[in-house]
Amino acid sequence: MPRRDPFREIEELFDRMSREFEDLSGGLGDGLGVETGVGGGIKVDVAEDDEAVTVTADLPGFDREDIDVTVEDDVLTIAAEHEEETEEEGEEGEEETYHRRERRRRSASRRIRLPAAVEEADATAEYANGVLTITLPKVGPEDAEGHSIDVE
Repeated sequence: MPRRDPFREIEELFDRMSREFEDLSGGLGDGLGVETGVGGGIKVDVAEDDEAVTVTADLPGFDREDIDVTVEDDVLTIAAEHEEETEEEGEEGEEETYHRRERRRRSASRRIRLPAAVEEADATAEYANGVLTITLPKVGPEDAEGHSIDVE
């Protein structure tokens, strides 16, 4: 009988809840120019082969420096935040000066449980044309079985 891992079960529960909230929100945001994306907001594809796990995420409208990617304990976290600010002033010489400031803030995040153990230090990421591609090399069979230590 396989051992149960209650922490993994809790993580899977949160992943399912995040997907449900994402489906309910329908990607409408909050009407204030903020994309909320509760646990989602970022659409991803997760593919696996013998060598690596590849995650492809859609992040249109973000700049490379707006994106933060971390991986810890086989959970990949993608977060992106972008803020724009514009200011307009009326012409000089008028009795009153008209000021208008408009701010727009967009943020999205996603946590993904990876389907296999990965070499966190060897992960790479590329961002082009609004698409983020993260390649995470899998832990080799020799690493998964542990490391032999010689006894002297």
